[in-house]
Amino acid sequence: MTKNALITGAARRIGAACARVLHRAGYDLVLHYKNSEADALHLSDELNAIRENSVFLVKADLSQQGEVQQLAEKVAARADGVDLLVNNASWFHSVPFGQVKELDWDLAMSSNLKAPFFLSQALWPALKSKCGCIVNIVDIHAETGLPGYPAYSIAKAGLVALTRCLAKEMAPEVRVNAVAPGAILWPELGIAVQEQAEILQRVALQRCGEASDIAAAVRFLADDAAYTTGQVLNVDGGRTLFR
Repeated sequence: MTKNALITGAARRIGAACARVLHRAGYDLVLHYKNSEADALHLSDELNAIRENSVFLVKADLSQQGEVQQLAEKVAARADGVDLLVNNASWFHSVPFGQVKELDWDLAMSSNLKAPFFLSQALWPALKSKCGCIVNIVDIHAETGLPGYPAYSIAKAGLVALTRCLAKEMAPEVRVNAVAPGAILWPELGIAVQEQAEILQRVALQRCGEASDIAAAVRFLADDAAYTTGQVLNVDGGRTLFR
Protein backbone atom coordinates (compact mmCIF):
# COMPACT_ATOMS: atom_id res chain seq x y z
CA MET A 1 0.00 0.00 0.00
CA THR A 2 1.28 3.47 -0.90
CA LYS A 3 2.38 5.63 2.00
CA ASN A 4 1.47 9.32 2.29
CA ALA A 5 3.76 12.10 3.51
CA LEU A 6 3.24 15.78 4.26
CA ILE A 7 6.31 17.97 3.86
CA THR A 8 6.14 21.58 4.99
CA GLY A 9 8.21 24.17 3.16
CA ALA A 10 8.52 21.68 0.33
CA ALA A 11 8.90 23.86 -2.76
CA ARG A 12 12.65 24.46 -2.64
CA ARG A 13 16.02 23.47 -1.20
CA ILE A 14 15.89 20.77 1.53
CA GLY A 15 12.11 20.43 1.30
CA ALA A 16 12.21 19.78 -2.44
CA ALA A 17 15.05 17.27 -1.98
CA CYS A 18 12.96 15.41 0.61
CA ALA A 19 10.05 15.38 -1.81
CA ARG A 20 12.12 13.82 -4.60
CA VAL A 21 13.71 11.19 -2.35
CA LEU A 22 10.45 10.18 -0.67
CA HIS A 23 8.59 10.13 -3.98
CA ARG A 24 11.28 7.85 -5.41
CA ALA A 25 10.78 5.62 -2.35
CA GLY A 26 7.11 5.23 -3.27
CA TYR A 27 5.41 7.89 -1.15
CA ASP A 28 2.50 9.97 -2.36
CA LEU A 29 3.05 13.53 -1.22
CA VAL A 30 1.23 16.57 0.06
CA LEU A 31 3.63 19.46 -0.47
CA HIS A 32 3.08 22.59 1.57
CA TYR A 33 4.31 25.99 0.43
CA LYS A 34 3.71 29.59 1.37
CA ASN A 35 5.20 31.98 -1.21
CA SER A 36 7.14 29.79 -3.66
CA GLU A 37 4.17 28.88 -5.84
CA ALA A 38 6.09 28.68 -9.13
CA ASP A 39 8.67 26.33 -7.60
CA ALA A 40 5.94 24.23 -5.99
CA LEU A 41 4.07 23.88 -9.28
CA HIS A 42 7.26 22.95 -11.12
CA LEU A 43 8.10 20.28 -8.55
CA SER A 44 4.55 18.93 -8.55
CA ASP A 45 4.52 18.69 -12.35
CA GLU A 46 7.91 16.97 -12.33
CA LEU A 47 6.85 14.29 -9.86
CA ASN A 48 3.35 13.78 -11.23
CA ALA A 49 4.90 13.16 -14.64
CA ILE A 50 6.72 10.23 -13.04
CA ARG A 51 3.66 8.90 -11.18
CA GLU A 52 0.29 10.41 -12.01
CA ASN A 53 -1.77 12.00 -9.22
CA SER A 54 0.90 11.24 -6.63
CA VAL A 55 1.60 14.81 -5.54
CA PHE A 56 -0.80 17.47 -4.26
CA LEU A 57 -0.06 21.06 -3.28
CA VAL A 58 -1.44 23.01 -0.33
CA LYS A 59 -0.69 26.68 0.28
CA ALA A 60 -0.71 27.86 3.89
CA ASP A 61 0.80 30.51 6.13
CA LEU A 62 2.09 28.52 9.11
CA SER A 63 2.24 31.66 11.24
CA GLN A 64 -1.57 31.63 11.21
CA GLN A 65 -3.01 29.00 13.55
CA GLY A 66 -6.19 28.68 11.52
CA GLU A 67 -4.25 27.83 8.37
CA VAL A 68 -2.18 25.25 10.27
CA GLN A 69 -5.40 23.56 11.36
CA GLN A 70 -6.83 23.69 7.84
CA LEU A 71 -3.65 22.13 6.45
CA ALA A 72 -3.90 19.28 8.95
CA GLU A 73 -7.57 18.72 8.11
CA LYS A 74 -6.86 18.56 4.37
CA VAL A 75 -4.08 16.02 4.90
CA ALA A 76 -6.01 13.89 7.39
CA ALA A 77 -9.01 13.80 5.05
CA ARG A 78 -7.05 12.01 2.33
CA ALA A 79 -8.38 8.52 1.70
CA ASP A 80 -5.24 6.74 2.88
CA GLY A 81 -4.44 9.06 5.81
CA VAL A 82 -0.89 10.13 6.56
CA ASP A 83 2.16 8.02 7.39
CA LEU A 84 4.86 10.69 7.65
CA LEU A 85 5.05 14.34 8.64
CA VAL A 86 8.24 16.22 7.80
CA ASN A 87 8.36 19.55 9.64
CA ASN A 88 10.80 21.37 7.39
CA ALA A 89 9.40 24.89 6.93
CA SER A 90 11.64 27.41 8.64
CA TRP A 91 12.20 31.13 9.17
CA PHE A 92 15.95 31.80 8.95
CA HIS A 93 17.10 35.41 9.18
CA SER A 94 20.02 37.09 10.87
CA VAL A 95 18.78 39.54 13.50
CA PRO A 96 21.56 40.19 16.04
CA PHE A 97 20.86 40.22 19.75
CA GLY A 98 19.98 43.76 20.76
CA GLN A 99 18.07 44.33 17.52
CA VAL A 100 15.46 41.55 17.77
CA LYS A 101 11.93 42.91 17.51
CA GLU A 102 8.82 41.12 18.75
CA LEU A 103 7.84 40.41 15.13
CA ASP A 104 11.20 38.70 14.51
CA TRP A 105 10.68 36.57 17.60
CA ASP A 106 7.13 35.67 16.62
CA LEU A 107 8.13 34.72 13.07
CA ALA A 108 10.97 32.53 14.30
CA MET A 109 8.82 30.77 16.86
CA SER A 110 5.73 30.34 14.70
CA SER A 111 7.45 28.58 11.79
CA ASN A 112 10.20 26.73 13.64
CA LEU A 113 8.34 25.66 16.78
CA LYS A 114 4.66 26.58 17.12
CA ALA A 115 3.53 25.24 13.73
CA PRO A 116 5.37 21.89 14.11
CA PHE A 117 3.79 21.40 17.54
CA PHE A 118 0.21 22.16 16.50
CA LEU A 119 0.53 20.36 13.16
CA SER A 120 1.83 17.28 14.97
CA GLN A 121 -0.98 17.50 17.50
CA ALA A 122 -3.64 17.91 14.83
CA LEU A 123 -2.32 14.98 12.81
CA TRP A 124 -1.76 12.71 15.81
CA PRO A 125 -4.96 10.66 15.31
CA ALA A 126 -4.18 10.14 11.62
CA LEU A 127 -0.54 9.26 12.30
CA LYS A 128 -1.52 6.99 15.18
CA SER A 129 -3.92 5.01 13.01
CA LYS A 130 -1.11 4.32 10.54
CA CYS A 131 1.66 3.82 13.15
CA GLY A 132 3.35 6.68 11.35
CA CYS A 133 6.23 8.95 12.22
CA ILE A 134 7.41 12.55 12.35
CA VAL A 135 10.79 13.87 11.28
CA ASN A 136 11.66 17.42 12.33
CA ILE A 137 14.38 19.39 10.56
CA VAL A 138 16.35 21.09 13.34
CA ASP A 139 19.90 22.52 13.25
CA ILE A 140 23.29 21.61 14.69
CA HIS A 141 23.37 25.12 16.20
CA ALA A 142 20.28 24.42 18.32
CA GLU A 143 22.54 23.28 21.15
CA THR A 144 24.95 26.22 21.35
CA GLY A 145 23.40 28.94 19.16
CA LEU A 146 24.42 30.41 15.81
CA PRO A 147 25.95 33.88 16.34
CA GLY A 148 23.72 36.57 14.91
CA TYR A 149 20.67 34.29 14.87
CA PRO A 150 19.45 34.18 18.49
CA ALA A 151 15.70 33.93 17.82
CA TYR A 152 16.21 31.25 15.16
CA SER A 153 18.61 29.26 17.35
CA ILE A 154 16.28 29.37 20.35
CA ALA A 155 13.35 28.25 18.20
CA LYS A 156 15.36 25.32 16.81
CA ALA A 157 16.42 24.39 20.35
CA GLY A 158 12.74 24.30 21.18
CA LEU A 159 12.13 22.02 18.20
CA VAL A 160 14.76 19.60 19.54
CA ALA A 161 12.94 19.62 22.90
CA LEU A 162 9.64 19.14 21.08
CA THR A 163 11.10 16.11 19.26
CA ARG A 164 12.00 14.41 22.52
CA CYS A 165 8.81 15.41 24.30
CA LEU A 166 6.51 14.22 21.52
CA ALA A 167 8.47 10.98 21.17
CA LYS A 168 7.17 10.16 24.65
CA GLU A 169 3.73 11.72 24.30
CA MET A 170 2.95 10.01 20.97
CA ALA A 171 4.46 6.61 21.78
CA PRO A 172 4.07 3.76 21.22
CA GLU A 173 2.28 4.15 17.90
CA VAL A 174 4.08 7.21 16.51
CA ARG A 175 7.85 7.69 16.33
CA VAL A 176 9.31 11.21 16.44
CA ASN A 177 12.89 11.99 15.41
CA ALA A 178 14.87 14.88 13.99
CA VAL A 179 17.63 15.57 11.47
CA ALA A 180 20.13 18.34 12.24
CA PRO A 181 21.84 19.69 9.13
CA GLY A 182 25.29 21.22 9.23
CA ALA A 183 26.85 23.06 6.27
CA ILE A 184 24.45 21.88 3.58
CA LEU A 185 23.32 24.88 1.53
CA TRP A 186 24.75 28.37 1.83
CA PRO A 187 22.23 31.10 2.76
CA GLU A 188 20.25 32.38 -0.22
CA LEU A 189 21.43 35.93 0.39
CA GLY A 190 24.99 34.75 -0.11
CA ILE A 191 28.06 34.37 2.05
CA ALA A 192 31.64 35.54 1.46
CA VAL A 193 34.04 33.00 -0.04
CA GLN A 194 36.42 33.52 2.87
CA GLU A 195 33.65 32.82 5.38
CA GLN A 196 32.70 29.67 3.48
CA ALA A 197 36.31 28.49 3.66
CA GLU A 198 36.49 29.22 7.40
CA ILE A 199 33.32 27.18 8.00
CA LEU A 200 34.58 24.24 5.95
CA GLN A 201 37.86 24.24 7.88
CA ARG A 202 35.75 23.20 10.88
CA VAL A 203 34.08 20.34 8.99
CA ALA A 204 35.82 16.97 9.23
CA LEU A 205 34.93 16.02 5.66
CA GLN A 206 36.16 19.42 4.42
CA ARG A 207 33.22 19.98 2.09
CA CYS A 208 29.68 21.24 2.01
CA GLY A 209 26.91 18.66 2.05
CA GLU A 210 23.96 18.37 -0.29
CA ALA A 211 20.25 18.72 0.32
CA SER A 212 19.97 15.11 -0.78
CA ASP A 213 22.06 14.10 2.27
CA ILE A 214 19.33 15.48 4.55
CA ALA A 215 16.61 13.87 2.45
CA ALA A 216 18.35 10.49 2.69
CA ALA A 217 18.46 10.82 6.49
CA VAL A 218 14.75 11.67 6.57
CA ARG A 219 13.93 8.61 4.48
CA PHE A 220 16.12 6.43 6.74
CA LEU A 221 14.33 7.59 9.89
CA ALA A 222 10.96 7.13 8.22
CA ASP A 223 11.51 3.72 6.65
CA ASP A 224 14.51 1.97 8.19
CA ALA A 225 14.59 3.00 11.84
CA ALA A 226 11.58 1.21 13.31
CA TYR A 227 13.14 1.03 16.80
CA THR A 228 14.37 4.63 16.88
CA THR A 229 12.46 7.50 18.47
CA GLY A 230 13.35 10.72 20.28
CA GLN A 231 16.70 10.98 18.52
CA VAL A 232 18.48 13.79 16.67
CA LEU A 233 20.62 12.65 13.75
CA ASN A 234 23.40 15.12 12.92
CA VAL A 235 24.16 15.25 9.20
CA ASP A 236 27.00 17.72 9.32
CA GLY A 237 30.13 16.16 7.81
CA GLY A 238 31.64 16.03 11.29
CA ARG A 239 31.18 19.73 12.04
CA THR A 240 30.12 19.12 15.65
CA LEU A 241 33.39 17.30 16.32
CA PHE A 242 35.14 20.68 16.40
CA ARG A 243 33.08 22.56 18.97
